[in-house]
Amino acid sequence: MSDAISFRPMTEADIDAVLKVEYAAFSHPWTRGTFLDSIKSYDCWMMFEGSQQVGHGVINVIIDEAHLLNITVKPESQGRGLGLRLLEYLMQRAIQLKAGECFLEVRASNQSAYRLYERYGFNEIGRRRDYYPAVGGREDALVMACTLLD
Repeated sequence: MSDAISFRPMTEADIDAVLKVEYAAFSHPWTRGTFLDSIKSYDCWMMFEGSQQVGHGVINVIIDEAHLLNITVKPESQGRGLGLRLLEYLMQRAIQLKAGECFLEVRASNQSAYRLYERYGFNEIGRRRDYYPAVGGREDALVMACTLLD
């Protein structure tokens, strides 16, 4: 990673670029409407490497609890530590917004994301059966949590 990593808030003008990354990264991506609603209600961020968009993330903070709703790094930029950088940034945002704990759901089959969350300090606390749409049916979500403030 020779170029500096930077972050900025996501805007409606970013949606086409966000969707391009989202659709490249996931079999069941978020929709334009989901992102438009998220920009109005949640903390939505874009991640750049130099001038190139490499990812995005969405967190929701209610009182003292954060929920990581979306974290995406474009496929050709994965495997270089950018997911961890994005996760760290989003968790810092959650802390700034006074969250003491963060929760997330991850597909049971998404072992690379599961390991990323574990590396950060998330622990598995439950399972939601048939939570995600999947090719040929539904897939379980593993629920994970992390304490942000001591």
